[in-house]
Amino acid sequence: MPQLSLHAPIGDLTLSEEDGQIVAVDWGWGRDQTPTPLLQRARDQLDAYFDGERLEFDLPLAPSGSPYRQRVWAALRRIPPGMTRTYQEIAREAGGSPRSVGGANAANPIPILIPCHRVVAVGHIGGYSGGDGLPTKRFLLALETLAAERLGLSPASGAGDGGTRSRITRAT
Repeated sequence: MPQLSLHAPIGDLTLSEEDGQIVAVDWGWGRDQTPTPLLQRARDQLDAYFDGERLEFDLPLAPSGSPYRQRVWAALRRIPPGMTRTYQEIAREAGGSPRSVGGANAANPIPILIPCHRVVAVGHIGGYSGGDGLPTKRFLLALETLAAERLGLSPASGAGDGGTRSRITRAT
């Protein structure tokens, strides 16, 4: 399986490709480096993301998981950058419970590209199993908020979704 690693402010990341699709983003530097066109494109998009120049990704993704997890991950991809949704809101959309959404988030094989960091608990930030845990989640949320403001992007106001989306104002 081709892999390509990159240095990021949250630590080294390794991208994995299978059948022309991204199947994993792992923390750490991969042993083998095979720079395919797709992996180079993914690395370039992540570099731009961490530089605050890009907030969305245009990459083919193929996360491996149960049909339920696939529904959760699809719901996560619909959360606009600079916005958060609660575990409960994702559970209403994908089915299941807030706890099962947390389990699907923890099993997400393509973090950042599938933005599980945008899911928070009611009244607090919730959990995060990637990188250094909550400091990594806080960093990603703050990065997106600042980049959205700098890029002049106005995240959806919540209109049409029952007002359930909330703009990140402070990553605590």
